[in-house]
Amino acid sequence: MLTFRTSVGPSQTPSLRFGQVVIGPPGSGKTTYCRGMQEFLSHLGRKVVVVNMDPANEGLPYPCVVDISELVTLDDVMEGLKLGPNGGLLYCMEYLEANLDWLETKLEEHSDCYFLFDCPGQVELYTHQNSVKNIFAQLAKWNFRLTAVHLVDSHYCADPAKFISVLCTSLSTMLHVELPHVNVLSKMDLIEQYGKLAFNLDFYTDVMDLTYLLDHLAADPFFRKFLKLNEKLAGVIQDYGLVSFVPLNVQDRESMTQVLRTVDKANGYCFGNLEERNLQAMMSAAVGADFQFTAYPLLMFVIKPVYSTCSTYETKPF
Repeated sequence: MLTFRTSVGPSQTPSLRFGQVVIGPPGSGKTTYCRGMQEFLSHLGRKVVVVNMDPANEGLPYPCVVDISELVTLDDVMEGLKLGPNGGLLYCMEYLEANLDWLETKLEEHSDCYFLFDCPGQVELYTHQNSVKNIFAQLAKWNFRLTAVHLVDSHYCADPAKFISVLCTSLSTMLHVELPHVNVLSKMDLIEQYGKLAFNLDFYTDVMDLTYLLDHLAADPFFRKFLKLNEKLAGVIQDYGLVSFVPLNVQDRESMTQVLRTVDKANGYCFGNLEERNLQAMMSAAVGADFQFTAYPLLMFVIKPVYSTCSTYETKPF
């Protein structure tokens, strides 16, 4: 039977620590991103560690210094409490929230590192359930300066209806999580396999006039019935004006550099003096055999992310 322990506050204020919480739907490439970013940062000379926050993540492809499975696993919860995978995952995150002293003790052993938090893929955790949000808030109280990196599979761009759905999910996540936020279109190297895009890539990264997408939906007899609903959803997204994306190919060095620069601006890491921030050094960093960051032309944007105050900055070409 699982028991709860009472969380205790830190005995002393730790030094400032930076990192990323990697979130997104299942299959969006979170674990692959953590593996690639860990290797990329290591070759830049940044001391980086990965924290596995997903109790269902088995066979991790990277070394992690903290693994939630040491505290609770999804299989144990499902078997012990007779829950399904969704309910079991919600329980696991509530269990972690109730045992934050365990997480604090583990993290204190790596106070001088840059952190990558590999989070679960259940969308509800980031749109309306509060456990993960509360865990992130507690990390902030422990002097973590984190950016939420929200990965979305780029193949959704090939389907106007799915892309509008992704925009709604991204907007809801940004408002609920309340962290500096960077939306990322992952798997850009595979995007052409899902069909030709209706518009240029910048239409999707900048989230331009969505009425063009509505025209495509109106051509489909099924979605024509929901034209008014789609217009309202598109209107909500554009009225907030918060959602935009950075394209990512985890195998491409320039793409990884662009995402890292955007994240570092979001959490303030680039304004410190923790490492030499020379673009030439970043672009010429040596890499291992597993991730070959070869040249691949991508449209580069600096997308200054949204903070918890829900303010936004101008998106402009780099």
